[in-house]
Amino acid sequence: MKVRFILMFAVGFLLTACPQNTAHPVPNIPFDVSINITLPSYSSLQGVSGFAYVNGGSRGIIVYRRGISDFIAFDRHSPADIAGDCPQPLIQDAGNFLMLNDTCNSAQFSLYDGSPISGSNFGLRQYVVTWDGNQTLRIYN
Repeated sequence: MKVRFILMFAVGFLLTACPQNTAHPVPNIPFDVSINITLPSYSSLQGVSGFAYVNGGSRGIIVYRRGISDFIAFDRHSPADIAGDCPQPLIQDAGNFLMLNDTCNSAQFSLYDGSPISGSNFGLRQYVVTWDGNQTLRIYN
């Protein structure tokens, strides 16, 4: 009887402890774009901590320069907006430029690594960024 109870408890624990296999709520829309960071619309990417918006993905892309040769790009579609109802993509926080805000769902995300700060179980959809070391960034998935 005691062994049966322990076995049932162990099986129940394993079934409830396993994470759900849920898909990322932001659609994966294929794209491949190259930008010239010397153009005026992307000139903020010439310095570390600069960011720029780029067309592509689900709701647009935000590209951030984390270091001398380190760029990162995220979709501006909030993972907290599962239904896709929010008319505004993620925007930078006025008081902390390293935080992105979802104005419809009160979720917040890190621009540095895309992790959720509050209001979401998912981080931002990230894209691959390659830099030629000169002026061209390629952003794709």
